[in-house]
Amino acid sequence: MTDPQYDRVVPPGAGVGREEDIASLLRSLMGQGTHLAEQQLALLKAEVRESATGVKVAVGAIAGAAVVGIAGLGVLLMGLAYLLADAIDHLGLATLIVGIVTLIVAFILYRSAIEKMRASELTPERTQHTLERTPAALRGDLNPEHRS
Repeated sequence: MTDPQYDRVVPPGAGVGREEDIASLLRSLMGQGTHLAEQQLALLKAEVRESATGVKVAVGAIAGAAVVGIAGLGVLLMGLAYLLADAIDHLGLATLIVGIVTLIVAFILYRSAIEKMRASELTPERTQHTLERTPAALRGDLNPEHRS
């Protein structure tokens, strides 16, 4: 028997193994999909771990700077309070004024730090980009348009 589309000879009973081939291809595809999902999960974990390590280092540096800065700031504020006390001739009022100004500055710095923390990128962008391309790859489009 000949196949008119390909003009070749098709042996008798050749169509029987096709169902088994399709089933094995589907099993292979499912296995590859599972493997891809496992790789994406591993990449996601690695990116989150990398981001968390960077945050830990930054927090440690901030804590060290804060300890040294607090000691220096205490001495500086004491000096300012004494200078102001000499100018207004009242130590208690001078100390109160310096304390209030210091708290206002501290609050402004705190608000700024909170805004920076909210704006920091902790999302795993590479994994997200790969996951966006995955449906195209599953459809067989191995060269999707690059997004930037």
